[in-house]
Amino acid sequence: MKITRTLATCATPDGARLTLHEHDGQFFLKVAGLQLMSTTASSSEEEMAELSCANLPKRPRILIGGLGFGFTLKRVLALTGADAIVDVAELLPEIVAWNREFLGEVNGRLLDDHRVRIHVRDVYEIIDRCGEDRYDAILLDVDNGPDPFVQKGNERLYARPGILRIKNALQPGGRVIFWSAHPDKSFARSLEGLFRHVECIPAKAYPKAKRFTHTLFVADQHGG
Repeated sequence: MKITRTLATCATPDGARLTLHEHDGQFFLKVAGLQLMSTTASSSEEEMAELSCANLPKRPRILIGGLGFGFTLKRVLALTGADAIVDVAELLPEIVAWNREFLGEVNGRLLDDHRVRIHVRDVYEIIDRCGEDRYDAILLDVDNGPDPFVQKGNERLYARPGILRIKNALQPGGRVIFWSAHPDKSFARSLEGLFRHVECIPAKAYPKAKRFTHTLFVADQHGG
């Protein structure tokens, strides 16, 4: 019988225990013993990347909030050219280190791609201070969605002032996508109050899944 190994552990800013595990060649990240993500289920992250790259200019600026296991980053890099700039904001330095140390054969080597700039800081701060350096696409996979699971402070990204800051950080014609573990009609209405076009797209955790268990909130900044 193959055992599950605990590879590393740290504490989140809220004091919860974050652990990285490996079993039979697959990796799992848990918060307080509850599974947050795994290498067995990445379809919705990849779909988010595909939606964000649908109508990019030739030299796009892209912001990814949340590194995770790097599946969103991997797909974005596959869909963009050599002149793209991809900023990745990851709050926990341990996640960046674990990608390099344990997940090099998964997606960890992508951190050294010349297009990638890793920022060990809160994505909210980057959005709030981007000024004229606006983004063509912002992808936010920082938590479980509008109801934060990893860090309570993430909720400010989903409140109206945070949404407005995100809108102001987008180029005219830019797009923001929020990953969520569940649908949320109230959050969708909040987006509709600030963006001209909003879609709530059901997404699967893995290709052969029978159910759509996740939701991608897509909001477009048409014409500013």
